[in-house]
Amino acid sequence: MQASVDTLMRDYTGDVPGAAVLVLRDGQPLLRRGYGLADLETGTPVTPDTNFRLASVTKQFTAAAILLLAEDGKLSLDDPVRKWLPSLPASDDAITLRHLLTHASGLIDYEDLMAPDATGQDTLDQVHDIDVLHLLEGEDRLYFAPGTGYRYSNGAYALLALVVGKASGQDFATFLRERIFKPLGMDGTVAYENGISTVAHRAYGHSLVDGRWVRTDQSSTSAVLGDGGIYSSIDDLARWDAALYDDRLLSDAMRADAFTLHNPIHDEADVDGYGYGWRIHGEVLWHSGETIGGRNVIIRWPQRHLTVVVLTNRNDPEPYRLAMKIAALYLPDAPARD
Repeated sequence: MQASVDTLMRDYTGDVPGAAVLVLRDGQPLLRRGYGLADLETGTPVTPDTNFRLASVTKQFTAAAILLLAEDGKLSLDDPVRKWLPSLPASDDAITLRHLLTHASGLIDYEDLMAPDATGQDTLDQVHDIDVLHLLEGEDRLYFAPGTGYRYSNGAYALLALVVGKASGQDFATFLRERIFKPLGMDGTVAYENGISTVAHRAYGHSLVDGRWVRTDQSSTSAVLGDGGIYSSIDDLARWDAALYDDRLLSDAMRADAFTLHNPIHDEADVDGYGYGWRIHGEVLWHSGETIGGRNVIIRWPQRHLTVVVLTNRNDPEPYRLAMKIAALYLPDAPARD
């Protein structure tokens, strides 16, 4: 199998931005391998403990933080978001935490509210979760009435990170570390804050520009934690995956709720609907993540106890189809996407 995966990963091999690949069955790694370089400037190779910026794969951790607080009795998923963030406009009265979790809020995309000169690579002024709140405070319009539609919302998950802070009395990064990462032994995983935390064994993002790879590691939105700010490795994600099968972190009932299709989706390939931080397609739970200079995916077949993770530090290609081809090697009846 490794030789077949190596063939699929040939474009990530050598002195190019690389990838880490994990295949788990019944909690055991069938494949655990790095390809290419984590940093072209230093020639550092990708290994299984290389930490990549997860981008939107972060959302499952943000969702889990909210669910932990619900189990603690600190909040309810049906709480209005304005109970926790009262500075939001009255037009958001009907938005609940559940709507935020399932992209059913109708919130305006915060990226579209940023000044044109505040976007792009290497921007000096980065947006943080609290800045997302401030951007949305001035918007008295929604794309649709809460609960009546689906529109993927990074802003919703930035607001959820702020709610975690309000309900727990800890900042979001500390809550994640104390309630999720440390208990699960995810020692290298961090919600990265420049000047506060560090990322060990860090992969740096790269983009192909005019035929050569250049470092493109940060953008104006890279500091927003709730929608995409976690760094992790395939080794730590193996620990996370294991916790999704039992009650060591969340109760059986809460996990089942997270993996339930709450909001149908009709216009995205390989997606029937959204749970809490997970896309759902038949028996498959998955999520992708895209950031400047990096693209990732985690795909789970819980009933078959198989998981495939592909983390990359390059802007292209999107690795979902690659991960499905890897999965097809281990699940002969799984469709390999072209």
